[in-house]
Amino acid sequence: MMQHDFLPIIVGTDMNAYNMAISFHEEYGIHPVLVGKEEMSFTSLSSIPQAIEYEKNLWNKEAFVSILKRIAQKYAAHNQQLVLIGTNDFYVRLIIEHQDELREDYVFNYMSEELMNNLLVKKNFYRLCDEHGLDTPETYFYSCREQGIFDKDVRFPMIVKPSNGVEYYKNKFPGQQKVYRVESLPELQQVLDQVNASGYQEDMIIQDFIPGDDTFMWDSVFYVNSKGKAELGTLAQVVLQEHTVTAIGNYTALVTRYDEELLKKLQYFLEAVGYQGFANFDLKYDARDGKFKVFEVNIRQGRSSYYTTACGHNMAKYIVDDVIHSEEKELTYLNTEYLFTVVPKIVLHKFVDNQEVNQECRRLIRQGNWGNPMFYKADTNFKRKFYLFARQVNYYRKYKNNQWDS
Repeated sequence: MMQHDFLPIIVGTDMNAYNMAISFHEEYGIHPVLVGKEEMSFTSLSSIPQAIEYEKNLWNKEAFVSILKRIAQKYAAHNQQLVLIGTNDFYVRLIIEHQDELREDYVFNYMSEELMNNLLVKKNFYRLCDEHGLDTPETYFYSCREQGIFDKDVRFPMIVKPSNGVEYYKNKFPGQQKVYRVESLPELQQVLDQVNASGYQEDMIIQDFIPGDDTFMWDSVFYVNSKGKAELGTLAQVVLQEHTVTAIGNYTALVTRYDEELLKKLQYFLEAVGYQGFANFDLKYDARDGKFKVFEVNIRQGRSSYYTTACGHNMAKYIVDDVIHSEEKELTYLNTEYLFTVVPKIVLHKFVDNQEVNQECRRLIRQGNWGNPMFYKADTNFKRKFYLFARQVNYYRKYKNNQWDS
């Protein structure tokens, strides 16, 4: 195995963790170490990680640092730095909250705890957006701690979702959804009552529903270096998202786009608030006023952010050049045609209702400007190929059985 002056330690075992692992392998031929709470077939059947350390207490805030310190001791090598990467908001939050202790063993690029809390608490995030020129949907906040009656005069349909997803999913209940669409005040109150009964104590977000199918959703990925300067900005239009109630918001296909004005707005926001690391914005185009409305910024790369690597801007290289080699890059706005997908071509052909986008997907496939990172050629585990085939078949069934009106 080729020796490098660093070793990636990736916290997570999901699709995002897999995409980060293959980004490191693609660029450096390196086999990262993964640390996860449970086995997931994306990674457990992969030949890319050199090891996966399963720690059932990884979600325990008190145990998190000691687990990572134990991992650091196990994999520490002479003249080799450990690069720490989180793959979901919870892990990134724990890294940021304990960054002083973790920096004794690892290098990484994340923001301050104060900024993280401002971005993850939606009230604070929308206030920052307003201050720095980003458009957001009309939004109200309902306190589940106070458990009052929501009696604002709003236009329906509305979207209802938890402000704190980590706390929300700690208490499972029948009919629990990641996002609810409600058509009336009684229906809205019914959802709030159901959530209140679960014991969730944080805010619920009640938001104007912006009309439009999956293709009205947009994705943006930025890398901001450890000096607070943006080095990469990208945009992509969503082709499809997951169509099951527990997974809405996870994108399964994207087409890259270029809009310099929007990219500049997002870049200005990140640099103005003092951001560091990967940022992943969720936006939706509002045809009623011609504006892109920002829903949230994920404080990490997303599971579909691999399209940046596929377009020649390897996510792993941005991190390594920054935190290992202290190299600064000139800002690049991605302007490359590419279709990212984790669903089979038949799903794109049959279930993308926007005919213009459907035809564009077909063209990009014909031209070879597309890819599915799950089928990474250097991943040689034979069992994984069977798993992926079954997953592709299952995707067709899921889309066939879970259609909805936009």
